[in-house]
Amino acid sequence: MDYTYCELCPNLCRIDRTKKTGICRQSDTVRIAWSGLHRGEEPPISGEHGSGMIFFTGCPLHCQYCQNRQISGSDGLNTGIDISEEELSALMLSLQENGAATLNLVTGTHFIPSIINAIKSAREKGFSLPVVWNSSGYERVEALSEIDEYIDVYLLDCKTLSRSTASRFCGRAGYADAIIPVLDAVKAWHPHTDLERMRGTLLRHLVFPGELDSTFSFLSYFAEHYKDSFYLSLMTQFVPPKGDPGFPKMTEAEYDAIVDMMEILGIDDGFMQDPSDDDVLWIPDFTRDVPFPSSFADPDPYFLTLKHR
Repeated sequence: MDYTYCELCPNLCRIDRTKKTGICRQSDTVRIAWSGLHRGEEPPISGEHGSGMIFFTGCPLHCQYCQNRQISGSDGLNTGIDISEEELSALMLSLQENGAATLNLVTGTHFIPSIINAIKSAREKGFSLPVVWNSSGYERVEALSEIDEYIDVYLLDCKTLSRSTASRFCGRAGYADAIIPVLDAVKAWHPHTDLERMRGTLLRHLVFPGELDSTFSFLSYFAEHYKDSFYLSLMTQFVPPKGDPGFPKMTEAEYDAIVDMMEILGIDDGFMQDPSDDDVLWIPDFTRDVPFPSSFADPDPYFLTLKHR
């Protein structure tokens, strides 16, 4: 697969991205918004010093609620810098040299060919970090299979299995149709998860306001099909980027109901956010050198060199 007839995501634009941009709003040139050590991921991913994040600009989805809307395209913005495959490879090595526990590739779907080339080049120069594929889950299995051999841990979203919920929050009802084939493929490729050895799949699910039944349906499906293969990371802090008062915070009763459901279903491998945490921490500002609170993020020096050259 390449960029001249793009079929990298379920949108199947089939356009020549060397000449114009697709629904992801990106060309064939890699564009990144930020890179550095981030200590706010799940503990096995972050390690002691932080996960080595690379946030790619653009996204196949344009979710209305997206917390990364400055770079995903949800606001029509294109925040970031263009880099070559050689520079992407050098950035991977820089993150390793600066103590990253993992290489964390965030929303790289639309740049899969370039990422593969960069990892190959980096490995030839001594790169050895576990590679995390951090994605919305809106993937095309055929494209994901191309990069699978370079991935150690899948950190995937399963936002919902409901077409109506997907239409409301994910921008595409088809998200609900695309996610199950992806999860089934990843399960076939990696049937067991061992996060101590950095292998397998960590599946994230964000509870949407007013959609508790959708979460219950997801939990039931997860317990039936993936509980023995994946770890679950349940995220309870939906924070509208613009502070829309139409979205109420989760109540204590709703939180308790979710915990009870997980216990009934026997889901006990994974992580769960505490809804009492400070919401503001989850909205990054990618116009800054450090988009996140400095207490848990440090920019990569090589990234800053690229950004300010």
